[in-house]
Amino acid sequence: MNPQGLTPGRRAGRNGAAAAIAGKALPIRRRVRVRGQVQGVGFRPFVHNLAVELGLAGWVLNDAAGVDLEVQGDPEIVETFLHRLNAEPPPLARVDAVEIARVAVEAIDPAHPFRIAPSRAGAVRTGITPDAAVCPACLAELFDPADRRYRYPFINCTHCGPRYTLTHALPYDRPNTSMAAFRQCPPCQREYDDPADRRFHAQPNACPDCGPSLALLQPDGSSIPATDPIAETVRRLRAGEILAVKGLGGFHLLCDARNAASVARLRARKHREEKPLAVMAANLHALEGLVEIGAPENALLRSRDRPIVLLRKGRGCDDALPGVAPGLAWLGAMLAYTPLHYLLFHEAAGRPPGVAWLEAEDTDRWLLVCTSANPGGEPLVIDNGEAVRRLSGIADALLVHDRDIRVRCDDSVVRVGAGGAAFLRRARGYTPNAIRLPRSGPSVLALGAWLKNTLCVTRGDQAFLSQHIGDLDNAATCRSLHETARHLLDILEIRPERVACDRHPDFYSSQLAAAMADELRVPLIRVQHHHAHLAAVQAEHGLDEPVLGIAMDGVGLGDDGTPWGGELLRVEGASFERRGHLAPLALPGGDRAAREPWRMAAAALHALGRGAEIPARFPDQPFAAQLAELLERGTASPRTTSLGRHFDAAAGLLGIRPVQRFEGQAAMLLEGLAERHGAADPLPQGWRIESGHTLDLRPLLAWLADFALEAGGRLPRSATGNAAGISADSPHAAAVFHATLAAALADWIQPIAETTGIRGLAFSGGCVLNQVLMTDLERRLAMAGFRVYLPRLAPANDGGLSLGQAWVAMNAEVRPGR
Repeated sequence: MNPQGLTPGRRAGRNGAAAAIAGKALPIRRRVRVRGQVQGVGFRPFVHNLAVELGLAGWVLNDAAGVDLEVQGDPEIVETFLHRLNAEPPPLARVDAVEIARVAVEAIDPAHPFRIAPSRAGAVRTGITPDAAVCPACLAELFDPADRRYRYPFINCTHCGPRYTLTHALPYDRPNTSMAAFRQCPPCQREYDDPADRRFHAQPNACPDCGPSLALLQPDGSSIPATDPIAETVRRLRAGEILAVKGLGGFHLLCDARNAASVARLRARKHREEKPLAVMAANLHALEGLVEIGAPENALLRSRDRPIVLLRKGRGCDDALPGVAPGLAWLGAMLAYTPLHYLLFHEAAGRPPGVAWLEAEDTDRWLLVCTSANPGGEPLVIDNGEAVRRLSGIADALLVHDRDIRVRCDDSVVRVGAGGAAFLRRARGYTPNAIRLPRSGPSVLALGAWLKNTLCVTRGDQAFLSQHIGDLDNAATCRSLHETARHLLDILEIRPERVACDRHPDFYSSQLAAAMADELRVPLIRVQHHHAHLAAVQAEHGLDEPVLGIAMDGVGLGDDGTPWGGELLRVEGASFERRGHLAPLALPGGDRAAREPWRMAAAALHALGRGAEIPARFPDQPFAAQLAELLERGTASPRTTSLGRHFDAAAGLLGIRPVQRFEGQAAMLLEGLAERHGAADPLPQGWRIESGHTLDLRPLLAWLADFALEAGGRLPRSATGNAAGISADSPHAAAVFHATLAAALADWIQPIAETTGIRGLAFSGGCVLNQVLMTDLERRLAMAGFRVYLPRLAPANDGGLSLGQAWVAMNAEVRPGR
């Protein structure tokens, strides 16, 4: 029995014979399986309308493996159909595979020659579609006063809107989403049922009569009477208030980006002293004069994925947006991506009809600070009640709605640099798009590390990287990791055959991995931190051959028990060999040194035999004298090969940031200064290579120490540091540091690569996100004839570790019996 309930009959045979006698080609029938991102994107109506246009018969349905269909008709027309199926998919679709089989011709129901059949359940093999920005067709309706969805904040169709964040099971049908609570009105139901309509089987389909609605709340959860919650929200934002606004994957905190007092109040309430904030704009005109936007950035900002894009600041940016991204050379910006966002800007612009205002240069250039709504370091808030409990001390009011968010998903952050766009954070718009692996293997659950945690689940030759979860330094984020793991495994119906984690036994992710491996009775595979960084690049680029990998980050537990972070590894399959590393520096005070760059500067001075200078160099640090003694004794000062800590040492020596207010701040400020200066010549003797494999950067650190002495009192010495007080000479020193580091790394890598005969070089780790360094280094290595592979589909920082862990675990030899 086929999905239409029809069976082949004699009539089909008589019709075929008649066609042959008349000289016409006999009809053929093909069974087609389409795999990829093909659910929730209008693929079935696309197939239906294409078949009807071409006069073909058959059926199409969703099932757990993707889209299944049969098509019947003239052979040439069937071939045309199959070609267009691949060439013209809907905007949000991604076709990974089309499998075609011959089947017997069947009788045709003349009343319904081609049908969309009910979805069929089964073992899940399809992908999950990410959320997408509101499409142009919906925007046109949103701002058309004559349309029944005029100014309706939940307008969507099959080409846009929420997908992943409202889905709790597959197939992607309305009962499996948070829209199950909303029964469609007759006009919406007609759209939903009509294959020719843009909203055919758009699961979040709704209108003001039957769909979700907005409410404005006081911080205590009581209602704020307002005839128009959007108008009242804009009035409050204009007046300097902070609003919590419910979006697709969680709440945002919004305030007027040009209002210094509002921004300062947001920082104080959220305990976010100096970490940069992002801004949201209605269009690119609102950013003119503030940032530089090249063609790649333009494309990213306008894409349906709508990430936050890091843009190089213009001269007047900090004056126009005081306190938004203090001291940094880049500003994170994104364009509105939900109907609700657009309605806020539409209200501020005076409610102009139509969409022309979105591209008009004279439109109100209002900018909103738009940051994740969560108390510092905790998971994103998604529930209305949770928002009242957790945000009451931050937001002056809350704009909520009654459509539940099933999955937390923060905004993605992207930067364009060496080799193209790269993720700093991979989340909304991209998660959980499958990353295609070089080959299939056993299913793995990999749980990442501690900072910037993500998890990864594999199925066959697909890797599903989760959204950004966060640092595992609080109980709420640890619970979020566990919840996300369960959700992805459930929604994909995967039972892992292996579990992977970092080798550090104290990480919560490692402990959870051990518990889940015991529960599932499967092997637990612990993967060295830097091996995982480089394996992620192998997995993404399909590198099955041996590669030399350079892992450059903060610290990760090395196989010798010491903190690594500047490693040259030969990687093949599930194994690696350490072929070189940076000369180590002390970590005075252990992890505290990562938060206080002056300590790394002191470690550099000690390594140079200049420890006696430490107290005089850092008079504002009360423990400077004790630290000098501690370094001399070698106590509480483990030695690390970390390149990230060398960046901290450089920033500390130059007085750029003695104490950091957020992770990576010193290195970001240092890179920004180098960017501001432009190209510089490397120091001719700024490094040494010892025993052919150890790169010693002490000559460079000595030059920086001397430079700082020559600059004298012009350098800031306070414990807090202040980018505005940096010496006028510091950009030159920062540029020299970057140029020398790039030259040193190239000089170190090349002879080792020559001895192995390997021409492919993989780079990963947080330092790879430094575009000043990597642009120069990649140029040098390319000129020498090497192929350079950089992370693109997963973050170079610890957000990509779970992908690498999964790839190593897939390739590992596991002893039987576990």
